[in-house]
Amino acid sequence: MKFGTVRVSRCAMKVASVLMLCALCFSQARGQTSSPGTTPSQSAAPPANTAQKPLMSEDAFKNIQVLRGIPVKEFMETMGFFAASLSLNCTDCHGEDSAGDWSKYATDTRLKEMARRMIVMVNVINKGDFGGSRAVTCYTCHRGAEIPKVTPSLAEQYSAPPPEDPDEVEILETPETSPTVDQILDKYIQAVGGGAKLASFSGKGTYGGYDTDFQEVPVDVFAKAPDERAVIVHLENGDSSSIYDGRNAWLAAPETLTPVPVLPLVGADLEGAQLDAELSFPGAIKQKLMSWRAGFPPTTIADHMVEIVEGRTPGGMRVKLYFDKDSGLLVRQVRYTNTAVGVTPTHIEYSDYRPVAGVKIPFRWTVTWVDGQSTIKLTDVQPNVTVPAAKFAQPAPPTAPTKKP
Repeated sequence: MKFGTVRVSRCAMKVASVLMLCALCFSQARGQTSSPGTTPSQSAAPPANTAQKPLMSEDAFKNIQVLRGIPVKEFMETMGFFAASLSLNCTDCHGEDSAGDWSKYATDTRLKEMARRMIVMVNVINKGDFGGSRAVTCYTCHRGAEIPKVTPSLAEQYSAPPPEDPDEVEILETPETSPTVDQILDKYIQAVGGGAKLASFSGKGTYGGYDTDFQEVPVDVFAKAPDERAVIVHLENGDSSSIYDGRNAWLAAPETLTPVPVLPLVGADLEGAQLDAELSFPGAIKQKLMSWRAGFPPTTIADHMVEIVEGRTPGGMRVKLYFDKDSGLLVRQVRYTNTAVGVTPTHIEYSDYRPVAGVKIPFRWTVTWVDGQSTIKLTDVQPNVTVPAAKFAQPAPPTAPTKKP
């Protein structure tokens, strides 16, 4: 999905929720083994803190023919994988009528029928030629184009190669020898304030994303150590929120944006919410992930050299952290979620660090994933405040605020 293009921006407000209603699916994907860049534990082992029964795709949506038995959030991410692979948006597959009517997303179209056949084909290739491992996906051939190319491009062959995507940098067969994981993380802890204590904070600012047509609206952020976090976006038609209470996590949005107003998170999505909450208080970062690795080749982000470490969550989700080589501050997080058709990345950029009670925290972060993008910019942060427990409770279904006469 190419954000910023005319085709995508037309439906940017509903991209994430509309993707949940897609019926592009296939029957044997759940039997695949893990893909390159994942481990069997990532796709099989649930995180230790999974406590809620997930809402399954067939329970939430109509016309789920074969992509059944997976959580709604994974279903949404699977649809995002298709969109990213083909650079198509919601109405490209579901038809123009679907833009204003949830029920239209259940209607079969030519592209959806073709997608089903293609996915079965890919599944057969992986099973027959790669021992069941997911070596081939939609993205392998399409690479962002609706129709795969079959003729080599001489212009591409004799042009300078595009810059390397830092998200795709991997440890070489002979890894770099320095610095070590401990050196990089210790430098980060020192850069953000060393032993300074920050027990909680509340912040106000603005949010802009797919659900606001990238217009800025008010947002409140609440965090309490070691791992509670709430982000509440105040939309015109009701609040949208992302909550983690130290054990469980939820996404909530108005019914105009999603047919599932309150969605419990499970698996890698739950672990991602936990990690975001824990990174609000970075002093204990070494204990938050396991199987740490360093040794990535030299890489730049925005012309700044970065140092990369990689760790895994208890459930096996792979996470890369990118630190500015000069300042030591965290500038990017990339985590990878295993879905029914492939691995999807979530990419978070951190910037505008400011001291709060002796701890530097980012006042701006941009989250990009296969079915949306959003930016939060804080303008005021109050440290060590008492945050009511209700801020981290399961949200109620959002309702539109009452307009004053």
